[in-house]
Order: sequence, then C-alpha cells, then structure tokens
Amino acid sequence: MLLDVPKRLCCAAILTAVLVGACSGGMSPPPAAFNSSKQALGRTYQLGIGDKLKVTVFGEENLSGPGEVNAAGNVSLPLVGEVPAKGKSIEEFRASVAARLSDGYLKNPKVTVEITNYRPIYIHGEVKSGGEFPYKTGLKMRDAIATAGGYTYRADESYLLVAREGEEAQRLGMPSEADVLPGDNIRIPERFF
Repeated sequence: MLLDVPKRLCCAAILTAVLVGACSGGMSPPPAAFNSSKQALGRTYQLGIGDKLKVTVFGEENLSGPGEVNAAGNVSLPLVGEVPAKGKSIEEFRASVAARLSDGYLKNPKVTVEITNYRPIYIHGEVKSGGEFPYKTGLKMRDAIATAGGYTYRADESYLLVAREGEEAQRLGMPSEADVLPGDNIRIPERFF
C-alpha cells in the first residue's frame, strides 16, 4: 500500500532525526577540564617567546635596556649574552641575570626586570575575524571573543578550547569569567546542527 504525501514526509522527518542523532554521537566535545578563572589567577606568570622586557642594572646604563624572549627562549643581553627566560617567572629571570653579571663582571649587581609588552594571544575557529591579537591585562574569555569580531553563525557558543604554553588544550564552558593569559591559543568550535 502506498503512503500518501503527508505520511511520507512525516516518516522522512523521523528517519532524518534518527540519522542525525546517531551521527552526532561520535562528535561529542572533549570533557570539561578548565572550569574556573581561579586556575588562571593562581598561576605565576611565566615568560614566553615574544615577551618584551626592560632590564635595568642600577648604575650601569650600558648594561640596561630592552630585550625580547627570542625563538630559542632566551634574552640577549650585553656582556653576558643569551640568558634563558622561557618558562621562568620574572623573579627567576632577574636572579639569573644578576648571577651572570656577578660571575666576573660586577660585584653585587642590582637588577630589575619589567615586562613592557606581553606576547600576543591567538583566536581562531568560528569567529568573524580570527588571528593574532595583543594581550591586555584583565582580558576575559568573553572579551577575547568580542575582540575577534564575535561568533559566526556556525559557532558552538557553549564552550571553547584554550591551549596554554606547555599544556594540552582544555575545554572551558561558556559564558566564562576566566582570564586570558599571554600566549593563549583560543579556538571556538563549530556546532553540529
């Protein structure tokens, strides 16, 4: 017996819904692992490639000046050469510079280190204008998305993925008050249906 047109459309709609439900089961998002801004706030800032610094050696203008963490993770300084910086806190880096200077160059050097420009953040995926953006102190995840022009119509607005230097990408539920850190790589996923 042939089904009339309304019944055939109804059966086709039910079959489509069942197939879509079955297909979407394999594409579930990764488990949540990055749930609060306290995780970001509790972490001591570590220097990374692209950070720009100002190193000041008290009473030694020729040894003071700007520096940048290069691709090898070092900062090139007069007299002492390349000083490892990547992954170190500002205080650890300052102590390394002072130790290098006190090793045959200066007696009891007084060194200060300031960050003049943080490394950029990266936002990509389902945003209108993805790319590299300058880091701003106090930037929240929701603000970072706005910086990239907001979501596209295909974006899954329920979560995003954040990859931090030396860490696996972590899922962060949205909306979120979590802080963005310099060097963060933020990906907005595509929604499926």
